[in-house]
Amino acid sequence: MPNQPIKRHKFLQPLSRDHHHGLLFCWKIRSGVKRGIEVSRMKGHLKWFWDTHLVAHFAEEEAVVFPILGNEDELIKQALCEHSELEKLFSQEDMDYEFLNYLQIALEKHIRFEERILFNKIQELATPDQLAKVEQHNAAEGEELDWEDDYWNWKKLESE
Repeated sequence: MPNQPIKRHKFLQPLSRDHHHGLLFCWKIRSGVKRGIEVSRMKGHLKWFWDTHLVAHFAEEEAVVFPILGNEDELIKQALCEHSELEKLFSQEDMDYEFLNYLQIALEKHIRFEERILFNKIQELATPDQLAKVEQHNAAEGEELDWEDDYWNWKKLESE
């Protein structure tokens, strides 16, 4: 069955959880655009999500996970290119609904690529020592934080 959940190795599960949070972020941006929420509110969330989540997530992937396949691997090249493109998108100053929609689509596509293709290859080829290194890095994870302005909460918006 093509839509069966992917069994993720326990050492990669924290990064997959990060991906889940990224997909939730994309949904929040989509919801905000659909509701016509002020761009400045979503832009604040976007900057916060980049600083609080994505910078550390990308750094961990690039320092600990991607070396398992090496920088010459075509999938790693694609992931690094997408990281660079996403960094440019998240650092944009001028944003409108069209841009926010483009950004959330780009992030979602990147996450789906890593989860469905890249992580499967890494999981398949990683040695136990390489996976242990990923696990050691995961031990340093901090607590989960969320953005205080829940503009995507439709019920709350309807009562305002």
